Amino acid sequence: MLVPPRRGIDATSKSFLVAIAMCHRLSLDSQQTGHIVTSGNRTLATTRGGNLGSTVAYPAEKLWRQFFSDPSQWCDCRQEKVNERHPDFKHKRTQAALWLDNRQNPPWVGSKLAAMAPGTPQMDSFTWNRRLARYVEAGRPEKTLELFREMQRKGMTPDRFTFVPVLNACASLRALEEGRQVHAQLIQTGCEADVFVGTSLVDMYAKCGRMEDAARVFNNMPSRAVVSWNAMILGHVRCAQGQKALVLFQQMQEKGVRPDSVTYVGVLNACASVVALEEGRCTHKQIIQNGWDSNVFVATSLVDMYAKCGSMKDAWRVFNKMPSRDVGSWNAMLGGCAMHGHGKEALQLFGRMGEEGVQPNDITFVCLLSACSHAGLVGEGMDCYASMTTVHMISPKSEHYTCIVDLLGRAGRLQEAENVIMMMPGKPYVAAYKALLGACRIHGNMEMGQRIAKIILQLEPKNAAGYVMLSNIYASAGKRHLADKVEQQRTEIGAKKQPGRTWIEVNNEVHTFLVDDQDHPQMIEIRAELKRLSGLMLDAGYREYTKLVLYDVEEEENGFHLCHHSEKLAIAFGLINTAPGTPLRITKNLRVCGDCHNSTKFISKMVGRAIMVRDANRFHHFEDGVCSCMDYW
Repeated sequence: MLVPPRRGIDATSKSFLVAIAMCHRLSLDSQQTGHIVTSGNRTLATTRGGNLGSTVAYPAEKLWRQFFSDPSQWCDCRQEKVNERHPDFKHKRTQAALWLDNRQNPPWVGSKLAAMAPGTPQMDSFTWNRRLARYVEAGRPEKTLELFREMQRKGMTPDRFTFVPVLNACASLRALEEGRQVHAQLIQTGCEADVFVGTSLVDMYAKCGRMEDAARVFNNMPSRAVVSWNAMILGHVRCAQGQKALVLFQQMQEKGVRPDSVTYVGVLNACASVVALEEGRCTHKQIIQNGWDSNVFVATSLVDMYAKCGSMKDAWRVFNKMPSRDVGSWNAMLGGCAMHGHGKEALQLFGRMGEEGVQPNDITFVCLLSACSHAGLVGEGMDCYASMTTVHMISPKSEHYTCIVDLLGRAGRLQEAENVIMMMPGKPYVAAYKALLGACRIHGNMEMGQRIAKIILQLEPKNAAGYVMLSNIYASAGKRHLADKVEQQRTEIGAKKQPGRTWIEVNNEVHTFLVDDQDHPQMIEIRAELKRLSGLMLDAGYREYTKLVLYDVEEEENGFHLCHHSEKLAIAFGLINTAPGTPLRITKNLRVCGDCHNSTKFISKMVGRAIMVRDANRFHHFEDGVCSCMDYW
């Protein structure tokens, strides 16, 4: 039970402290008058009365020593939850208050409590560190840094237990400069060699996007634990450096470090990011051998990896064999259906999810609405949206509105899509406008496209996507002079296009291609293969889709031939380095252009290959001259 405020007690005192012990461990007389133990003007605890000068044996001394050795037993007696201002005092519901009875408690208890009270000069480093850690655990990193500065002002010397929560707070806030300052301090105190401090440093730099600094700290660590390797692997994945993450995983195994569940989650995410299916399958075998396949997080990452690498068959197999699934597992499978345009399968899976009593969340409906959008299931998508708000009582977020705009826009219902944006609460969401502008491009609505593009450029004047899409709309309509004008504006304002990049895995090695790549060692053979394919396609009736040659979303320059696009280079490389009939799997960081989409259909038929292309939006499965998207993309 909690100690009630007595007469003379300041109920708002921030240090009203009470010790905790099991009820059956100490029987107390509740009829005696209480007294107050104070430190300055801070009320610390209530005593049970009696003569303060009496001296007797102290049967509770063992309990108090256990209490002071375990800070998790401390609580703010005014609250049953973690005190947000002082989260180091945590309440245990199964326990009751232990009163400071002067007859049963040794005299040192009151002074010990006073020394541990927050804000008093007597606080030792242990207490400070505990408070720092509690703020991090409570999700308040800004308060952690504020307390750390207060600690320094009061002359306390930080130790390795201080730096770990402080670096974690810097990582959460992406506070790079504060993190660098902490790094300098811990070097002065000699804590840099500590494995947990070093790991926290690596994690901080990685989360701030400074992988070079993270690698420097990692390489200088005298010893590394598995968490140190995990921090580096996850950092590379977070910074879109999947290949480096896979190389690091190999080095980790060569060093004899045993991976854990976090390691495998990071490695599987790296495989997914670069479509390294064979590497993912090898990792899957290791996971089974080491007994991690029943772990729900690892299994969910396996589902996600197989789906993003184009193997939905494997994704379904892993999903159906999972001994237990959380909502994240269902979302991963729904997300896979969405990426591959399997709208009907996604709806069936959602029904199965309800039958098994799994409550969907907001991410579930993002995946479901995206699946309906890619499959052209407008009515079903609108029904899902209605179910989300009325049945499951989930408030729509900007991502849901964007999915609805995309759903209606792809179907040509542009005015309805714009009305959805107008009804969105709060600040305009630029992603929704981009979805509508993309729909204007697909359906050739230049008037609405101009209006929406102006809004996008007002919201994000330095983002090249708005300029590129508007240029393409003008180019498609034959308004080349207007397209030139938009391109000139983009150049003048300094908005740079994102370079097109494509990856392909051959013989367990991932190869990367840029537009008009000149650096690959097999470029002569690749160009010869492209020339051969171009001749065959022209004979079969193929014609280049030249309307968007200048203003494609890649960084194309005037005069570049369409066969220089990165995905065509990757396809040609795959054809000359794999056995006939071997499926090709490639991934691109941008939306595939119209000409590449058309030419890949021709290539798949001529060479008798299945070609799977994952672009920024979805998967395209090309086989025998047909794409799985049925040109609805």
